[in-house]
Amino acid sequence: MDKLRFGRHRKIMPFEPGSVDALREASREKAAALNQHVLGYGAQAEAEWAAAGIAAPDLPAMRSYRLDRIRAELKRRDYAGALLYDPVNIRYATDSTNMQLWVAHNPTRHCFVATEGPVVLFDYFSCEHLSDHAGVVDEVRSTVSWMYLYSGELTDKKVRRWATGIAELLAEHGGGNRRIAVDHINPEGVDGLARRGITVGNGEAVMENARLIKSPDEILAMRRAIVACEAAMGEMEAALKPGISENELWAELHRGNIARGGEWIETRLLSSGPRTNPWFQECSSRVIEDGDLVAFDTDLIGPYGFCADLSRTWLCGDGRPSNEQRDLFRIAADQIAQNTELMRPGISFRDLVGRSAVPPGDCFPARYGVLYHGVGLADEYPTLPHASDWTDDTPDGVLEAGMVLCAESYIGRLGGREGVKIEEQILITDRGNEKLSNYPLDERLLGN
Repeated sequence: MDKLRFGRHRKIMPFEPGSVDALREASREKAAALNQHVLGYGAQAEAEWAAAGIAAPDLPAMRSYRLDRIRAELKRRDYAGALLYDPVNIRYATDSTNMQLWVAHNPTRHCFVATEGPVVLFDYFSCEHLSDHAGVVDEVRSTVSWMYLYSGELTDKKVRRWATGIAELLAEHGGGNRRIAVDHINPEGVDGLARRGITVGNGEAVMENARLIKSPDEILAMRRAIVACEAAMGEMEAALKPGISENELWAELHRGNIARGGEWIETRLLSSGPRTNPWFQECSSRVIEDGDLVAFDTDLIGPYGFCADLSRTWLCGDGRPSNEQRDLFRIAADQIAQNTELMRPGISFRDLVGRSAVPPGDCFPARYGVLYHGVGLADEYPTLPHASDWTDDTPDGVLEAGMVLCAESYIGRLGGREGVKIEEQILITDRGNEKLSNYPLDERLLGN
């Protein structure tokens, strides 16, 4: 398998001037120096973060913290390493990116984190420069991708070559342990590793638990991502006028996120007027009318790869809301406020759910699917349902300082015309909690 040593274990050797190797090295160094993560997020984002008083995170410290978290979890579960395909998990382990949405459904990039050994990134062809900045990747190798797009009916041959490379890594760095954790893998891969005496375990469990407790630097990065998201939301609200389509309005959030160095938005959850009830309509060409409620869920992956998962409902136009619109909004706002008060370290998931405010009877059938969920680089563990939806296979646990969760509310009457969506992002602290999201609620709907 072709290898390129770089990063912390970069191979230094003399090159003949003008040689292919010298040109390749110079090209990679130029590309690494111009990496988006090296260039930063730009004057607009930096000015907004300075105005908000949010210091820059210590990225080397954050990266080291993350690797320590992964390795501690691997040791706890007796794995020799983790093989990661999910681009969010690769981002957590290496703080590097490459065509994130494309590789999410085309497994052409993966990463091996040895419990006692190196971080080896298997990257797309000619992408060695994309992780130079991070300082935590010890080696990059070319990916052997056995997805059907590349291997067709010869998948078994590709799997054998891929599995041989993984087995070699494990023989060198596993210390005799033949157990690895893998987050996403097709059956052919499991079989290929098994033929080499390698047992595959649940990598999602490893990574979700590693990602559960955020470091102070991660919280700084998340605060910055939320500030960027809320600035884009402000631009979006300014564009909300009767006659704009849902799609046009949603595009403002995308534009504002990308302009500030954000990465992508995971859903299309914006709807208006009668499309707000029931929830989960994807945004459309519908033209928003004066007096409509407009509800949305950002589901936004912003700067530093952190998720800003906020929901708001606005009234379109300059008029006053109806009594029904105010009533729905007040129920949602009160539910969020009451449930946020309950969020503190030491409370069990089951107790939190059991004490939480829920929608009234005529709104309960249309309730949101969960009351709370974890959030970090994306939506994360845990997910906490309503008490009535708790089953014997719902995992229990305890809130801890350093966890970040979103509190959710959707209020719409069964068969009603409109509904209200509100969601806040909450940090669990040693003394209770802190609301990280700050975008104001629509005062007209609050009735203040």
